[in-house]
Amino acid sequence: MTVQQRLDERYGRTPNEDRRTRRILIIGGIVFTIVFGSWVVWGGLSGTNATLEVRELGFAEVTETSITVAWEVSVDPGTDVSCAVQALNENFGIVGWRVLDLGASEQRTRTFTETLRTSEQAVTGLPYGCWLP
Repeated sequence: MTVQQRLDERYGRTPNEDRRTRRILIIGGIVFTIVFGSWVVWGGLSGTNATLEVRELGFAEVTETSITVAWEVSVDPGTDVSCAVQALNENFGIVGWRVLDLGASEQRTRTFTETLRTSEQAVTGLPYGCWLP
């Protein structure tokens, strides 16, 4: 028996060990592929099909204690939507905030304006985000 053969035997490097390692790697790869593929299919098919888009249109009528914010929401007709609207000061701190339930409509795209009361003068107002309740 050569030195190399004795070392291989001592540290478990045999032809059987190589086949076992290869088999474990192949089985692990197959299991990973099945789990990942199932997750992709589940996420793609079981998610909400409604699309929601929000676009900032601007702000107006800025006073010491209020600001009027305008935004546009596009969603499939008949879908309820909730939106949060915020007013920011010159340091980008939130000085006004409101959550609105917009309800369902037969129109895909609707425009909204909301006047927010502020704790100090705002320099901008915008929709923070919208979501499907």
